[in-house]
Amino acid sequence: MAHQTHTITNTSNSRTQTLHRSKQLRLGIGIECITILWMTIEAGIALTTGYATRSVSLQGFGIDSIIELIAGSVLFWRLLVEQRGGSITQVESAERRASWITAISLFALAIYIVVDSALTFLTQSHPEASWWGIGLAIAAAIIMPLLWQSKLRIAKHIGSAALKADAICRVTCAYMSITLLAGLLLNTFFGWWCADPLAALVLVYFIVHEGREALHEARTGESCSCEEDECA
Repeated sequence: MAHQTHTITNTSNSRTQTLHRSKQLRLGIGIECITILWMTIEAGIALTTGYATRSVSLQGFGIDSIIELIAGSVLFWRLLVEQRGGSITQVESAERRASWITAISLFALAIYIVVDSALTFLTQSHPEASWWGIGLAIAAAIIMPLLWQSKLRIAKHIGSAALKADAICRVTCAYMSITLLAGLLLNTFFGWWCADPLAALVLVYFIVHEGREALHEARTGESCSCEEDECA
């Protein structure tokens, strides 16, 4: 009788753990949907406003958002497959291919920003004030830390290294938005046109950091956070 009771208890605990994990996976998919939606809005506003106002920092921020959108879509797919009980072997293989694309795209973006910023300095092209860009940067600086906390909590529950790495990289995005905001504010209120391309060059640091992480994952298949030295 005691053995039977113990078996029933173990079965009940296993069922409870399964239900809890299933719930956390649903939350993970939900938060990734919110991320994809926000990155779409962010990319649209940043690129439209950036090219309209000749803001190098907004353009770089917008292109980075598109790259992050692609990476987020792959992670969303991975979580969805896991929720449905499917094998993640093929998903992990596809994720590594996506990491190669992400890494190459980020390094190409870094080169683009450096060249564009240099041309801006040489031609002394003054970007126009952008209230849409300022509003976007403020919103991103608020939203990114919230996504970071939510993703990190869910990642711990389901033991997802990929989701954890993505969560911590939201902190990098928050830093990028603050840098973007500083450049836009200095240009708008003080007329310091050089602050915009300088802010764009600071963004290159974060973009290259993201690129190194994606390259690490593409080479090894292991996810690492944006703050780990192993990504070098």
